Amino acid sequence: MTFNQNAQVGGNTARRRGGGLVLAGGGVAGIGAIAVLLLNLFTGGDFSGLLGEGVPGVSDGGGSEIASCETGADANRNDECRLAAGSLVLDQYWADQVEGYRQPQLIIVDQSTSSACGTASNATGPFYCPPEETVYIDPTFFGLLRERFGASAGELAQLYVLAHEYGHHVQNITGITHQNPDNGTGPDSNGVRIELQADCFAGAWVAAMTEQVDQNGVPFFEAPTGTQITDALNAAATVGDDHIQREAGAPVNPESWTHGSSEQRQRWFATGYDGGVNACDTFAVSGSRL
Repeated sequence: MTFNQNAQVGGNTARRRGGGLVLAGGGVAGIGAIAVLLLNLFTGGDFSGLLGEGVPGVSDGGGSEIASCETGADANRNDECRLAAGSLVLDQYWADQVEGYRQPQLIIVDQSTSSACGTASNATGPFYCPPEETVYIDPTFFGLLRERFGASAGELAQLYVLAHEYGHHVQNITGITHQNPDNGTGPDSNGVRIELQADCFAGAWVAAMTEQVDQNGVPFFEAPTGTQITDALNAAATVGDDHIQREAGAPVNPESWTHGSSEQRQRWFATGYDGGVNACDTFAVSGSRL
């Protein structure tokens, strides 16, 4: 997804934090780090300690602003700025959708940092931490998707991942997560429905993102291309439970699913893209249609 060159994105509140242990840095991960990444994505837990390469990074407080991130041109050049600018547009969108919306904090992780939900790094993958109302993303994670899992992880794919985590924030502050507590794993579980709804919310935002404008009335984004939409769908498929199980060399076992299959994740993204937020009630759908 391409930002308009002259769009003003300097009002974002994203922060850069970290400087701890590099778990899978440099864009090239070892087999151990990849196995840990698969465990984290598959289970939603933090298994970074299995690497045995030191202690996790320690939070350095609020962190620093994202440098050189004022315009759409900056966002088009830099992954960190793209995510920071994307957070600004997401906050604007959800403020129109949810009464009393409060924005989450976005932390751009530098190597690793601690959180109330465990270590944040490229080996744990992006996640939302409900107690802090904070999204953590290490941009080098996208390099892992590209190099190891066959995902293109282009501009819109990166923003899809960000929008998915913001979807979890919306579920948290609106009570959806509380109303549908964890009831175990499986293709019909609440966990899978939560994840698919977050995918649907991401699709709804992508469809409407060109309607969001900066303080001067300039649209933040150009219209997405077909290739960019395909990239986003590819990213959704890459983090499907069945795909992750195959990549880990394990048999596909739907009863252990926590996020949904590749087909489901793509389909619910498309559902949101076509139908908007109101089409995203995954809890109203029977298991056979989920």
